[in-house]
Amino acid sequence: MTALPGETPGTGGTDTPQDAVSPPDEAGAQEPAADADPASDAAEAADASSAEDEAEAGVVDPASTGAGAEAASTEGAREGEGAGTDAEGAGADSDTEGAGTDAASPAPELSEAQAELAAQRELRERIEQRKAAKAEPIAAGAGLSGTAADLLAAVRAVESGEKTGSAFFASPAPAQAPRRPAPAAAQPPRAPVPQAAPAQQSASPESLEAVRAVLVEGEAPEALARPAVGALGEQAAELLRTDPWQLLAVPGVRPEQADGFARALLGADCGPDDGRRTAALVSWVLERAALQGHTALDAEAVRAALAERAVSDPDAAVREAVEEGVALLFQEGGDEEPDEVEADADETDDGGLAQDADTPREPVRVLLGLDRYALAEESLADGLARLVNTCEKAADWAEAAAAAPSPSAAELIRTTAAAGLVAHSGGEAARAEPAALIAAARGLGLRAFGTAHSEDGRRRLAAATGDPDTAVTLAGLLSGAQGPGRDEDGALALDLLVVLDAPQLDVEGAAVLVEALADGVRLVLSGDPGVLGSAGAGRVFADVLAARTCPQVVSRTPDPGPIGELVSGIGIGELNQVDAPGKEVVIVPVRDAGEAVHRTVQLVADSVPRAFSLPAEETQVITVGHGGAAGTRVLNEALKQRLNPGPGRFGGFDPGDRVVHVPAPGRAVPGVVRSADAEGLHLDCGGVPVVVPQERVESSVRHGWALSAHQAAGMRWPAAVVVLPGDAAQGLSRPWVYTAFGRGERHLSVVHGVDQALPHAVAQVPAQERTTRLRPLLEALPTPDAAS
Repeated sequence: MTALPGETPGTGGTDTPQDAVSPPDEAGAQEPAADADPASDAAEAADASSAEDEAEAGVVDPASTGAGAEAASTEGAREGEGAGTDAEGAGADSDTEGAGTDAASPAPELSEAQAELAAQRELRERIEQRKAAKAEPIAAGAGLSGTAADLLAAVRAVESGEKTGSAFFASPAPAQAPRRPAPAAAQPPRAPVPQAAPAQQSASPESLEAVRAVLVEGEAPEALARPAVGALGEQAAELLRTDPWQLLAVPGVRPEQADGFARALLGADCGPDDGRRTAALVSWVLERAALQGHTALDAEAVRAALAERAVSDPDAAVREAVEEGVALLFQEGGDEEPDEVEADADETDDGGLAQDADTPREPVRVLLGLDRYALAEESLADGLARLVNTCEKAADWAEAAAAAPSPSAAELIRTTAAAGLVAHSGGEAARAEPAALIAAARGLGLRAFGTAHSEDGRRRLAAATGDPDTAVTLAGLLSGAQGPGRDEDGALALDLLVVLDAPQLDVEGAAVLVEALADGVRLVLSGDPGVLGSAGAGRVFADVLAARTCPQVVSRTPDPGPIGELVSGIGIGELNQVDAPGKEVVIVPVRDAGEAVHRTVQLVADSVPRAFSLPAEETQVITVGHGGAAGTRVLNEALKQRLNPGPGRFGGFDPGDRVVHVPAPGRAVPGVVRSADAEGLHLDCGGVPVVVPQERVESSVRHGWALSAHQAAGMRWPAAVVVLPGDAAQGLSRPWVYTAFGRGERHLSVVHGVDQALPHAVAQVPAQERTTRLRPLLEALPTPDAAS
């Protein structure tokens, strides 16, 4: 491979990636930065868990690259609070929104945020019902605070008849609908409706002032007042005064800071084994784990984390946290209940061998998890089993399969005809197979739709099916802004749903989606298992594949061209040199961060447009993180100065600036600034006008010439420039390289400064494992035999 015309060897700017975190470890914890990037949030947390970095050592002669690189400052910036709450609140990328609407008298159009809040409220109602049904009840909501407590109180007020559901929303919330089979007749599809980004409910001046007073008394920064109210609710001042360790619920606050705050408020009345402290620490450890994609943690890992925080009796602390409802206890393997397992362990320690020591036992693993993730996994497993068992399995789609454009598409059509749930895997070229399935189902008179993670993915799917009405984004589908809408029972009015970019589904988003599907609907999860996982907690697609509780179709359609050949090799752990006669793949070796930034700007502004006749806006820069000397912040600043210089008179933005809008943590929507006025910043996001209120611009909009790989997942551009700074070597992983290198359709440039770390990562650094419960839950469900 050769350099583009006018290119000369440069130097590799590096952005220190976030550490691959081991949840109980301090080293693995992501430290939110004061200038945290809105678009990175849960996405960067998940990037860290998969060791984000990219490089290209197999395609370039290592001898030609400089080994030296300048260390850059690490920035584990989070944007929104937790990938798992999805992230993003109820599921990261979780573009989860929506509840049922009445077909006869439709409710007023809801914004994305309002619909998502309604979906979270519905999920919490189900969680409370499940808790009440348990044999050994846990005090519901005993460990909740802030927004979660407000939601719980709202649910209880509605259930008791004290208030109506609409009393808690700016506009009426959709009514929860029972789960029933979808009717035969479908409503006509709704036209896409432009959506505005609503302002978050502002805290009252009184509550802010009360929180500031408590913070000052506890010698904590007054700047934490607004985020504290956002995390803990209007009662934040009272909560902080009675339980200072509730400050750990505020993004960016660490245990040492919460301890200092507690000492200032409580004096000698607090200590390391204070029950309030240990409960808050358990919740903090599990929340940190969720940022890494875990829905649960091994109980021993939680105990170890507590011991590191000077808790003298971690076992007792865990028991108290479970009793208070801060965490739920689960077991994997064996037949005993978690409490029995703990009791047996104590008896063995005190009295030697257990009574049945001669009887072989399956090893039992005890897990701790936050209720929202644990019950979302249970709801999702139940919902998937429901789809598997209620589908008509005698459908005859043989004629449609015979007319399929490829053998893999024909296999997918035949498999879907006989199953309620199908897992389909393949690369970029394999997306034509779900498109063929949708077209075939429509030809049979079925209401078939496909949903994608991003607007770019939706457009590509629409082009593949030839019918724009068949393709929607997941957020648009759940909010009702796109797709078929809801039937009279509140379920999505469709017969077949294909979910592309399935690896981007987090557990909470997937639970909301499956809950919205009526009995008898066919669901196809389609995606590339090699890409980075969801920004939110969970690994839904990987767990469905591993559980083997449904038929699996593996595409035999290879990705074409030099880029396809390169990425396919990376997927199996091989970084091969590929022949690129048309300069489809170009390596630009660099030595330091400054030259990496310079070469990147040169590629985007001059070399790629000249060689491929592509405008600069069709080239996307992808780098390892947001901070550092060659992170997205530095690159975006340099690219703005070259491509769209201006004073940034609209909150740092000018008309024509490329940006990324983050309506929810872990969900990045590329756009372009059009204007600004009293309403806020006006964006064009893939043809959809979006207005971001002034108070949300700083927290949810950032420049977007350069993105992280997680932000770029699920999207493609005509050209991609991947920047691999030298100090990113320790964070490199196969999924990150696979994802980043696969974003370019016609051209890939690699600004390479990591030398041999790249082939090492591709060959020997797989994705970081996530601890989840979905796979064993699926394996335990009674479902038909899943032959693959």
